[in-house]
Amino acid sequence: MPAEVFACEPWHMSRSTELAGLAALIADPTRAAFCLALLDGRAWTVTELARQADVAASTASEHLSRLVDGGLLVERRQGRHRYLQLAGPHVADLLEGLAAHVDPVSEPRPTLRGSRVSAALARGRTCYDHLAGRLGVTITDAMADKGLLDLANGCALTPEGSAWLVDSLGVAPSRLRDTRRPLGKACLDWTERRTHVAGLAGALVCRTFIGNAWLKRIGSGRAVAPTDSGIEAIGELLGIDLAVQR
Repeated sequence: MPAEVFACEPWHMSRSTELAGLAALIADPTRAAFCLALLDGRAWTVTELARQADVAASTASEHLSRLVDGGLLVERRQGRHRYLQLAGPHVADLLEGLAAHVDPVSEPRPTLRGSRVSAALARGRTCYDHLAGRLGVTITDAMADKGLLDLANGCALTPEGSAWLVDSLGVAPSRLRDTRRPLGKACLDWTERRTHVAGLAGALVCRTFIGNAWLKRIGSGRAVAPTDSGIEAIGELLGIDLAVQR
């Protein structure tokens, strides 16, 4: 009996080419470094990103143009400066998910500063516009325990969770109705290897906690930690002790 040959549908061929192209964009270490740096949700200049990846500005500009053309980044020009930013939360979710599949590699001779930075990021950080690390996972678990999130359904925001955002955090009800973004979404934490909440709910929690000075940024990177007032306020809201997160 002749072997049956399965031909790939044209649609599959097209999608496979696009997928390979996306993978190639992130496969370069310099471009990957840029993407990870931009996970803090802020806009960076070419010079800042070049310094972050330890490459020449001309090299950085070439790599960044490829990321923009590939749809992973967007750029804005202000005067003579060119600012780069992730194209949206969907890109942040993609990067965080990929990073979660990479085993952590210990430096042969880690510097004291490098060790402190890594430890701070593991304790608490922003992942684009929501909270990650042990801090993010702890807050997610507490919200689930109070019935505000349904972890069994992808970190979906419950009706009680919507009411909590409005009544406890002061979110305008219209913010929860007029959006194409999922209200609650599971994001795999690359250091904790567990779920933290992303989506609109995650963004609103992060924005409110930082805006109320309950969390503060550590240095110029993504690391965040609770303040004294935050330990008290978040403790009252969610019934958790964040003193150990500092």
